[in-house]
This record gives sequence, C-alpha cells and structure tokens, in this order.
Amino acid sequence: MTTVVLGSASPARRRVLRDAGLSPQVLIADLDEDALIDEMGGIAPAEVVTRLARAKGEAIVSSILSDGDPGFADARADGVVLTCDSMLLLDGELSGKPHSPDVAVARWRRMRGRTGHLLTGHCVTRLRDGAAVASVADHKSTQVHFSDVDDATIDRYVATGEPLKVAGAFTLDGLGGWLLDGITGDPGSVIGISLPLTRQLLARVGVDVTDLWT
Repeated sequence: MTTVVLGSASPARRRVLRDAGLSPQVLIADLDEDALIDEMGGIAPAEVVTRLARAKGEAIVSSILSDGDPGFADARADGVVLTCDSMLLLDGELSGKPHSPDVAVARWRRMRGRTGHLLTGHCVTRLRDGAAVASVADHKSTQVHFSDVDDATIDRYVATGEPLKVAGAFTLDGLGGWLLDGITGDPGSVIGISLPLTRQLLARVGVDVTDLWT
C-alpha cells in the first residue's frame, strides 16, 4: 500500500486526513518561511502559498530520500508526500501566523465584520523506488466572513493563545469558530487541507485516493 507522509506540524491537518480515512506519517519541514516570502517579491498571493507548499514538499522529500531513516523506508519505495501552506488575504495583504498577542489583536480589529480569503497552497509529490517521480501543486481559496465582535471578545480570544499559532489568527474548528459568521467554499481548506483538491492532485501523480483509505 502506498504510504502517505504529511509534511506539517498541524494537528488539524492530520485530523482532517485521519477522519477522511488516511493514516499519514508526519515529518516537519525546517524552512524559514519569512525569508522565502521575501525572496518571492511581488508575485500573486495564490502563487506565494503554492510556492511555499512546494518548498515544504521539496524539503520533506529531500529529507526522506537522503537520510535513510528506516521509519520512512516504505515511503521511499512507494509513497506520496502532502504539504500545505495557508495565509489570509485581506486588503491585498497576506498574513500568516501572528505569533504575538499585539499582532493578533490588531489583525482581529481589522478583520471583524469583514470578509477575507483564506488561501491554502497544496503540493503532492510521488515517490517510487527511492526517487521523486512526479510533483504537482495548486491552491484553494475560501471566503471567510468574520463576525463584528467587540474589543473585549477579541481580547479574550487572543488571551487563549489559539490565534497566535494559526494562519490568519483564527480557526474554523476551534474557539475561533464562534467568531465567524460563515464561510463560502471548502471548509477543509480553511482548517488546513482541502480534500477535493488533494484528491485531484493525487490523481495527477497516478494515485487513486480510495487506494489510500485504511
């Protein structure tokens, strides 16, 4: 059976895949995302997240193929590597994880009562007999309608620490879900990985997702 490797530290992405019948191994890419974004210059926002997902995929694949870790022997022989990157687009500006409470509060005060686009880049790389034989990448865009919440609610949400660790400073499947009026598009992509897009990318590298169901 083809081995699935998820190149992400996100428990939400892993949960989405597990709930959808996959049992991925996890390997985290060591990348300076901010430096990569700076190198990209003024390219389109969708291309930014797609290139970041591809860069993560290249790093994960390089690690799997070069270090000889026996834990990834099956993946080297017959595997697929899934990597993603998400950012929020609002007013023509992309934002990732805020990291600090002050940044998270400022973002929420700008987002409330408005609609942004959560962009998630996806990359799928096919491994066969110790080599990467195919790689494809694309993105998914989903509209997010933020509730017009008051300052006290924003402060209490930021104080939980949740928005500091997620793209756009919100979650759909956590506490942030209380502060959204809804979404238009793929909810999985907002959580971190789009199942329809991943299925399509898998097909492009010759893998039927039903063969990966456990």
